[in-house]
Amino acid sequence: MAADRDLEMEDMNLNMDRDMKGELEEEKEMREDRGGKDPLKNKKVHRVVSKWMLPEKVRRTYLERANCLPPPVFIISISLAELAVFIYYAMWKPQKQWITLDIGILESPFIYSPEKREQAWRFISYMLVHAGVQHLVGNLIMQLVLGIPLEMVHKGLRVGLVYLAGVTAGSLASSIFDPLRYLVGASGGVYALMGGYFMNVLVNFREMIPALGIVRLLIIILIILSDMGFALYRRFFVPANGSPVSFAAHIAGGFAGMSIGYTVFSCFDQALLKDPRFWIAIAAYFACVLFAVFFNIFLSPAN
Repeated sequence: MAADRDLEMEDMNLNMDRDMKGELEEEKEMREDRGGKDPLKNKKVHRVVSKWMLPEKVRRTYLERANCLPPPVFIISISLAELAVFIYYAMWKPQKQWITLDIGILESPFIYSPEKREQAWRFISYMLVHAGVQHLVGNLIMQLVLGIPLEMVHKGLRVGLVYLAGVTAGSLASSIFDPLRYLVGASGGVYALMGGYFMNVLVNFREMIPALGIVRLLIIILIILSDMGFALYRRFFVPANGSPVSFAAHIAGGFAGMSIGYTVFSCFDQALLKDPRFWIAIAAYFACVLFAVFFNIFLSPAN
C-alpha cells in the first residue's frame, strides 16, 4: 500500500510539473508578444492574420511556423512601382486635375494599346499605369490591405503567381471583349487576390469567424461594386474628347482569382504542385490564354 501511495504521489508531482511548465511557456509566449522588439514577429499579429486568412483547421500549423521571413516584398514592391509611375506621369505632363491623366498615360510605353499589341510586354506592364488618383488609391489600398496578410501566410511566390495571373487574364480578356480600347491599372491583379480570398471565405465560411465572415463578404462586394462603377463610368460616360478605357480586366481578374487563386490559397499546408486542382486550373487558364493569342493574331478587329 505504501508503495502504491508513493507511486500516486510521484504521478501527481509529474503532472504538476508538466502543468507548471505549460503555464510558464504560455506566460513566456505572452511576454514575448507584449515586449518583442520586432513587431513583425509578434505572435498576436500572426494570430489576427490567421483568423482572417485561414480556416480554423490549419491555423495551428501556421502559428507553429509563423515568421516574417521573407517579408511581404512582392506586394510592397509592386505598390511602390505603381505609385512611382503615377507620380512620374503626373509630373512629366502637368495636369489641371489628377482625377484623370489622359494626356500622359496614353503616350506611355507601358499602357496596353490595341494598335501596339505586338509589344507583348504591354499585356503585363499596363498594371503600372493608372488613370488617376481615385483609380490608383483604390487599387493600392485594396492590394496592400489584402495582399500583405495573404503574403505573410502564403509567401510572395504564390501571391505573385495569383496577382500576375489576374493581370495577364485582364489584358487578354480586354483584347477579346473590348478589342479597340486602351487598358490601364492593376485592377486585374487586385481582383485576382479578392477572388481567391472571396472563394476561401465562402467555402470555409463556418471556420472563418461566421459573424465577421458576413462583414468580410459585404466589404468585398461593396469594394467590387464601387470599383466596377468607376470602371463603367470611365468606359461608357467619359467625355467625347477623352479616351475611354476597358473594364473587362476586372471581370477576368476576378475569375482568375476564383480558380487559380482559390486553389493556391487553399493549399496552405499542402504541396501546391501535388494538388490536382492546381493543374486543372492551370490547364484551363492556359487554354484560355492560347485562345486569346490566336484571336489577337487572326481574328481581332484591331488588326
